[in-house]
Amino acid sequence: MGAPQTTLLRGGTLVTMDGERRVLRADLRMEQGRIEAIGKLRKRAGDTVVDASDMLVLPGLIQTHVHLCQALFRNLADDLPLLDWLKERIWPFEGAHDASSMRASAELGLAEMMTAGTTTILDMGSVHHQDAVFRAMAKSGIRGASGKAMMDAGSEVPKTLRESTRASLRESNALADQWHQKGRLRYAYAPRFILSCTERLWREVAEIAPARGCMIHSHAAEHAEERAAVKALLGQDDIAALRSYGIHGAHVALAHGVQLRKGEMKRLGKDGTRIVHCPSANLKLASGIADVVAMRKLGMVVGLGADGAPCNNRLDPWTELRSAALLAKGKRLDASALPAREALELLTTSGAKLLSMEDKIGSLEVGKFADVIAVDRDGLHQLPGDDPYSQLVYATTASDVRHVFVQGEWIVQNRVHRHLDAARVRARAKGALKKLLARL
Repeated sequence: MGAPQTTLLRGGTLVTMDGERRVLRADLRMEQGRIEAIGKLRKRAGDTVVDASDMLVLPGLIQTHVHLCQALFRNLADDLPLLDWLKERIWPFEGAHDASSMRASAELGLAEMMTAGTTTILDMGSVHHQDAVFRAMAKSGIRGASGKAMMDAGSEVPKTLRESTRASLRESNALADQWHQKGRLRYAYAPRFILSCTERLWREVAEIAPARGCMIHSHAAEHAEERAAVKALLGQDDIAALRSYGIHGAHVALAHGVQLRKGEMKRLGKDGTRIVHCPSANLKLASGIADVVAMRKLGMVVGLGADGAPCNNRLDPWTELRSAALLAKGKRLDASALPAREALELLTTSGAKLLSMEDKIGSLEVGKFADVIAVDRDGLHQLPGDDPYSQLVYATTASDVRHVFVQGEWIVQNRVHRHLDAARVRARAKGALKKLLARL
């Protein structure tokens, strides 16, 4: 993690996402890792000046459900429904990871996401080698929370991933001791989902995580087949079971929520439990389309994430942003269902709130961490209209991101990641996958 610089972004169009949702032509100074000033600013001694006059400047993007451990499996698990996808491909692949392949996978995912403007993530690892994920995150300079997947149940879970309840809790606690609040990193306890975790594990995590100041990150209400399996096993739906175990509240983030009924949405909204929308993954696995508009109307905090490379096959926040906006319209048969400005909230202000970091990130405001991105706005695919929200949500692509700052550190400069060399990341990923497949 590099030292924060004093940087003056000169003359950009700032999409602040502040309380008034101001869009203004202004300068922005980053100093000591925070946004020091916004307005018409004079260059000071020590300022590094970046010309942003043809760019949109906005808060760093926040993806609140990703799987860095799966980036290595891109293009290897197509055309399968969720449970078959897990049993036939993902779980065997994850079980074949060693520390080296896990590090290569995480660096591949991080390089892709960060050069596309992602500055904060909520990640779920696999059962083993979580240290390698955290080391890659630390090297990359990203802000994020992650945790090892916890899997102490399930007849279909392979021996390479199945663990005892005691061992799962012990290792998770040790990782939290080592990584929680270390620099920009935090720990999140990650029981994978109902079908892979015992009631005892859920109840223990429900007590331990908030006591340690950690989030709980899991999956729920994703696929109809999954919901049916949970009902057959427990006699109740996953949301009801999780709540009975103590898994609810603002420190809990559940990915997907595609199958949620209105009453469950109301309950989750009242409890403050967070939901993460993953539109591309939900389409590819034929899970359906989450009713994000209904969730938000019922008081739920909803974030956005790419999920994993094998079910997407990209970790591109702009694809998820555009998809979320368009699918909401199709789901509701209402062209105004999720306007561009509200869609952008999913990757900024709502993402920050989901992580309980709304006082630190998610908008361009003096005093907040300088997580800032600068995006070109003059591509052939973006012109000629100049409405910034429309440009960002419907027209911008990952390749338009020019600069990325995390806590004032200039990490992506002119589209090049300064800590993760693209050629080396590619070579390591290819070599690691070849060895991993040989281990299967």
